[in-house]
Amino acid sequence: MGSALVGFGKAVPALVVANETLETLVDTSDEWIVTRTGIQSRHVAIEETNADLAEAAARDALGWTNGGFSERRFDASEIDLVVFATITPDTVCPSMAGLLRRRLGLENAIAFDVNAACTGFVYGTTIAESMMAACAPTSAGATGRNPIRRALVIGAERLTRLTNWADRNTCVLFGDGAGAAVLEWDETRPGIMGSFIVNQDDFANALSSPAAYDAPQPFNADGTLKEVPALLGAAEQGIDDELGVAELVGAGRPRQVLYMDGPKVFKFAAEAMTEAVNQVLSRANISLDDVACIIPHQANERIIKYAAKKLNRPMDFFQLSIAHTGNTSAASVPMALCDAYANGRINRGDKIILVAFGGGFTSGAVLYEA
Repeated sequence: MGSALVGFGKAVPALVVANETLETLVDTSDEWIVTRTGIQSRHVAIEETNADLAEAAARDALGWTNGGFSERRFDASEIDLVVFATITPDTVCPSMAGLLRRRLGLENAIAFDVNAACTGFVYGTTIAESMMAACAPTSAGATGRNPIRRALVIGAERLTRLTNWADRNTCVLFGDGAGAAVLEWDETRPGIMGSFIVNQDDFANALSSPAAYDAPQPFNADGTLKEVPALLGAAEQGIDDELGVAELVGAGRPRQVLYMDGPKVFKFAAEAMTEAVNQVLSRANISLDDVACIIPHQANERIIKYAAKKLNRPMDFFQLSIAHTGNTSAASVPMALCDAYANGRINRGDKIILVAFGGGFTSGAVLYEA
């Protein structure tokens, strides 16, 4: 018995930005971008909010539209849990999960957000499965707890809002979108067979983005000021020092954007991806030969090629969606998973691995039987 993944959906913004458009912003070219990343275009949210994208993906996954892949239509009252993974929320309060709960009328659902960067959907799925297992009607520990039979897990991002469009090394990478999945506790199906999540300390600050708050504070360490001070105070400066971006911010770079050391991130990601796959296989006590395909985080095609070589598998063993999405962080894995269903490469009974890696550093994998 286990938590079966039974519904899938995705959504992307209307605006498509091709590589050729970026040539007008920075010193780059379509050939340079495709060769180094595999990306040809990405979607950029102009009018759509993070919540708009998440809502559209969720409606698909719940079977409320004809755009997703759902085993049946789920009523709003059936959803007991919403886990929303994002690093680009529209709101601090309410949570994005709470906002989505309200929009969809999920009146019985517990709702909260998760920030694990690009591994967010894998973390969110692991959390949902753990809560469902603990609170399932047949669980020994379920007495006195809210029963959780069905969960909605979302990864949604407007990552282009954190993109420095003057930085040729990062602006070519990112896109916006959302993906969602419905999990259902089913005593007749294996569902999720294993999971692995882990953190490493990013001491080199290879991937970071400080938060920006714009409410002026009329205080300093000595007490109240007579004049409203600059928005960037001593506390924010301390964070910038810790993240290693103080000099760049002081030189005029935007503060709340993604700062990335590409080679260091690549080195971490390539090793983390293969480790996560091997760890989840070991925990489930099965071989990679038993797996139908791997759905990886779509960060860079070269990282996936590296993992394919290390795992001794051809590239067509992996779902590749990066060409027309770019890196959509927490939305990446569920969007690619939805693409895999759309392409007919996942059938009932297939064993599938979801694997991701992200800032923090975070990484992990989920193995489930479709």
